[in-house]
Amino acid sequence: MGDKAHTHPGAAGRATAADHPTSVRNVVLVGHSGSGKTTLVEALALTAGAVNRAGRVEDGGCVSDYDDMEHRQQRSVQLSLVPVEWDGIKINLLDTPGYADFVGELRAGLRAADAALFVVSASDGVDGTTRMLWEECAAVGMPRAIVITHLEAARADFEEMTRICAEAFGGDDPDAVLPLYLPLHGPPAPDGHAPVTGLVGLLSRKLFDYASGERVASEPGEADLPQLDEARSMLIEGIISESEDETLMERYLGGEQVDVKTLIEDLERAVARGVFFPVLAAAPATDGARHGLGTVELLDLITRGFPTPLERAAPRVTTPEGAGRELRMCDPEESLVAEVVKTSSDPYVGRISMVRVFSGTLRADQTVHVSGHGMTDRGHEDHDVDERIGALSTPFGKQQRPVSHVIAGDLGCVAKLTRAETGDTLSAKDDPLLMAPWEMPDPLLPLAIEAHSKPDEDKLSQGLARLVAEDPTMRLEHNQDTHQVVLWCLGEAHADVALERLRSRYGVQVDVVPHRVSLRETFGDRAAGRGRHVKQSGGHGQYAICEIEVEPLPGGSGIEFVDKVVGGAVPRQFIPSVEKGVRTQAAKGVAAGHPLIDVRITLLDGKAHSVDSSDAAFQTAGALALREAASEARIHLLEPVAEVSVLVGDDYVGAVMSDLSGRRGKVLGTEQTSGGRTLIRAEVPEIEIGRYAVDLRSLSHGTARFDRRYARHEPMPAQVADRMREEVRAAS
Repeated sequence: MGDKAHTHPGAAGRATAADHPTSVRNVVLVGHSGSGKTTLVEALALTAGAVNRAGRVEDGGCVSDYDDMEHRQQRSVQLSLVPVEWDGIKINLLDTPGYADFVGELRAGLRAADAALFVVSASDGVDGTTRMLWEECAAVGMPRAIVITHLEAARADFEEMTRICAEAFGGDDPDAVLPLYLPLHGPPAPDGHAPVTGLVGLLSRKLFDYASGERVASEPGEADLPQLDEARSMLIEGIISESEDETLMERYLGGEQVDVKTLIEDLERAVARGVFFPVLAAAPATDGARHGLGTVELLDLITRGFPTPLERAAPRVTTPEGAGRELRMCDPEESLVAEVVKTSSDPYVGRISMVRVFSGTLRADQTVHVSGHGMTDRGHEDHDVDERIGALSTPFGKQQRPVSHVIAGDLGCVAKLTRAETGDTLSAKDDPLLMAPWEMPDPLLPLAIEAHSKPDEDKLSQGLARLVAEDPTMRLEHNQDTHQVVLWCLGEAHADVALERLRSRYGVQVDVVPHRVSLRETFGDRAAGRGRHVKQSGGHGQYAICEIEVEPLPGGSGIEFVDKVVGGAVPRQFIPSVEKGVRTQAAKGVAAGHPLIDVRITLLDGKAHSVDSSDAAFQTAGALALREAASEARIHLLEPVAEVSVLVGDDYVGAVMSDLSGRRGKVLGTEQTSGGRTLIRAEVPEIEIGRYAVDLRSLSHGTARFDRRYARHEPMPAQVADRMREEVRAAS
């Protein structure tokens, strides 16, 4: 695998529509921010002849990270598709952001791909987030390979990094993580670091020299053979141990020489099955060079070792009503099933939907059924509509290259689908189907926003709707208690990108305001109140008097209204009016403007007038009675408490528990889980965890995650309640 002596670029250039699933490879690049994923994609595109120089397409634009926002942020913030062609195979390279705030884009890439390249920097190593992503891929059996970059860095050591990767990714079988090539070092530089100038193939025992900018094959020197033979033996044993031929190991240990062709075929099958994980090295091409170090070997691995879309297990498909359906997945002649894996907006084209076709063939100008279900908790309404497909294309940098169709197993872009959102299913108009959406992390960082001006206010709702349609990891909330518009994000960088997109794409300027939690009020003790609403100003007057008693109830009781009037002091037709009045006032609050809960309000007595009493008068009297009772009682401020579950590495358990305690949290228990991690369950006031998504990431170096759900409201400590009241008075 990868040992052919290529002397020419792969394909001269233009990625087109594939004709059969066997000629497609869908590969997602995974790794932490700064590991070199985007640089690697551009180097592969250059070697494949798809760009005219490193990272540039013919119009001079970047092949990846082409968005202006990514230039300003100096990092990838969205999923990018870069199709190239190599040895007659179309390779869809999916470049994902490495920063944790954009994990939604990464999950979309995993959904669209059939194999993953884990990009590891020789200077930075393997972080905890990358380990968790490896486990996530392992859970679904996704084939993986490892690419080590930044070998030019001082103290970079390929052999040591391979050992670290085997330890981090190998689990119980570190021999399943082995290099296919060893780096060849040139003369040492003045700083003592010897640059990598070539690779030695362990199976072919061929040397591939990249020093000239071209890939030149030759025989290794005698001095390289001892190290080569030792690594070669380890690789052969690793391949044989994963072979489907159970007799091969016995024959090998018995002294039989295994044919290299057999080894390569077994290696390819083991990689495609996701049981063997080769390690390779790669570096971008130098100025004017056509090949980057290891790019030919990597393209060969992708085309020959990674699975075709036919080998991928099909996602579950149902009708929009939930009835199961069986399809011959990845059959271009079957009924259409495609999924929107990314939605973006182009200032000239409008909305662009990147789709992965799982079954059937998507054609330009056909009418499809668009189904979106199961995302109502993120602000997405369920929808089933028919839409006409406009132009189909395959992206390349800022360009959209037209294609006539996209077959099962391939990826492409559809322009101007007005209702389609990320995660939606496209299917045949006469056979509507639905794919279950992939799992997305919950956005847990609240961003309260207000329109900057009246023109911005007019455009805000439409801009926010488009924003959440593009990004299912955002959740839009219109909080009825605080009257705030809240955009829930994954982190600060995610929030910054959301604000920038609102401004630059949709022309909406917003101001960020402090996020408020939904507080409540309740009575601390029993109190009585009298409401007197008597007015006479000519004509019909207003006359209503009622007397009530208020007492606190246990949490979760709500508002209970009891009628104990005797003798008709308050006529029967006006008792519902009193109840409506006190409930309306309770919703407005009686002390600090927060809804009143968990009290019993008992109507004891009152007076009416045969002419001047009315429904409105008794509503007003009821409200006045409740306000008077509140003025005589201790009113407690109640705060929402969240039930929090934190999954964290064992090394950080103490720090996380201490931090939770500092947030007035109460730890309920801990539970040991797999992978050296601990699940911590706690109850924490919501006012203390507004920025917990950011703080926990910093505390655990990005390795922990948490979820939260509302538990109840409970009394706020007196000193905290006093501070909140002071803030309200200062704001007013």
